[in-house]
Amino acid sequence: MSTSEQQQAWQKAVEKSIAKAPERKHSFRNSSDIELERCYNPSFEYPGYGEKLGFPGQFPFTRGVQPTMYRGRFWTMRQYAGFGNAKESNERYKYLLSAGQTGLSIAFDLPTQMGYDSDASMSRGEVGKVGVAIDSLADMEVLFDGIPLDKVSTSMTINSTASILLAMYIAVAEKQGVTPDQISGTIQNDILKEYMARGTYIYPPKESMRIITDIFAYCKDNVPKWNTISISGYHIREAGSSAVQEVAFTLADGIAYVEAAIKAGLDVDEFAPRLAFFFNAHNDLLEEVAKFRAARRMWGKIMRDRFKAKDPRSQMLRFHTQTAGCTLTAQQPDNNIMRVTLQALAAVLGGTQSLHTNSRDEALALPTEDSVRIALRTQQVIAYESGVADSIDPLAGSFLVESLTDKIEEQAMAYINKIDSLGGAVEAISRGFQQKEIQDSAYAYQRSIEKNETIIVGVNKFTIAEKAPEGLLKVKEEVELNQKGALAKMKAGRDAQKVAATLKALEVAARGSENLMPYILDAVKSYATLGEIANVMREVFGVHRETVVL
Repeated sequence: MSTSEQQQAWQKAVEKSIAKAPERKHSFRNSSDIELERCYNPSFEYPGYGEKLGFPGQFPFTRGVQPTMYRGRFWTMRQYAGFGNAKESNERYKYLLSAGQTGLSIAFDLPTQMGYDSDASMSRGEVGKVGVAIDSLADMEVLFDGIPLDKVSTSMTINSTASILLAMYIAVAEKQGVTPDQISGTIQNDILKEYMARGTYIYPPKESMRIITDIFAYCKDNVPKWNTISISGYHIREAGSSAVQEVAFTLADGIAYVEAAIKAGLDVDEFAPRLAFFFNAHNDLLEEVAKFRAARRMWGKIMRDRFKAKDPRSQMLRFHTQTAGCTLTAQQPDNNIMRVTLQALAAVLGGTQSLHTNSRDEALALPTEDSVRIALRTQQVIAYESGVADSIDPLAGSFLVESLTDKIEEQAMAYINKIDSLGGAVEAISRGFQQKEIQDSAYAYQRSIEKNETIIVGVNKFTIAEKAPEGLLKVKEEVELNQKGALAKMKAGRDAQKVAATLKALEVAARGSENLMPYILDAVKSYATLGEIANVMREVFGVHRETVVL
């Protein structure tokens, strides 16, 4: 297709998009009363334009996945939150929604992420500390009390127990009178990056991949608006990778999930439109913009050429962004506001679909309400006051940005080819390839800071004498005691025979080849606990032992 044909196709897509959902304004003008065009394109012959850039909403999606991007509507402002018990977190969600947040993003405590109930010995000292404690459907009912699940999109950062939390969400929605086909949101559900960068895995890779593809298949038929996986580069970057490694290892994981789903009998165009991604936004603004653009282009080619996906939605890389927690400093924490602003701006200029902005005090503790509000206001100022959302892909055509986009794509593809030569992402992880690359990158970065080759303001330059921080949010110790008490009360009041029957049925299904989601949903509805359900699968599948890389 020629560039002029691409432009005509894009204009038709724009008209169709506007007919469905009008743009935010009648006209987009700046303070000098200059009208901004929807999308700026070269007025001269630009070699490779149609192949490398194209038009927004069209292959290769370098310039964005929607024809009108933010002129239609802004990205979803989705602040990641959760702490203590379900009641406290519910109050924080309602506060954020009242402050203008447009989607929920749930943080779970470590026991919930690892498949342990709050009364387990492994949970001691961790209940409610880095997220909300969820032991059963009873907790989820409190967590979403008064929040209409047919109106709010919810993202849940959960991996090894994603199937259980999704089942709980479906059950809560049904109790509200909301059917599964009405709910929308995302589960992270990305276990491969846990093996290489984060560590909240339970089962071995083969069994974990079975659960993931079961979720794909179940949601295709029953929860069609749900994004069944958020393939995450965020934690890879937090562990110390470079931008190139973040793109490469994330897309290599995506390839592995697609291959597993196809092997399980799913057609690529049945599940691929519901795949989503999750990236980090770091401090180097132009590198980050180029990274996002390169990732979109690469995934479009991978899906079209490698997997023969025909549906354009299967070729689109839609992604959520979170600003970089690893860049936040305990020293001079107000400096983090500026860092987060730069990172959020990079995400918007790079075309994100959803964004979380970290709070200034997160290097010290869970964020206070004041800090969360500043973080959310950062997004709102970018959206409503900066003007960067009024025209699509405003940095396109920059010599630097286009060169960086090309080079990131080239280097990331070299990594993917190397992973393919090792037998794919799962085999490469088992050999420790990605882990070693990330460790080497993290070490080199830390050494550059220690040598003052990389300057961190307030840490190794421009330092001041500081008082101990005050007013930090602390999770009280009684949260754990109260959670254990509520769990014991719930267990005493449930139908024990029904719980036992649903858990037994799950065990039988796990030993066979049936889709596990209906059995997990039945167990959840009987008020079997998260730990009980996870333990059934531990018994059948076993547990993963880390590959140690030196």
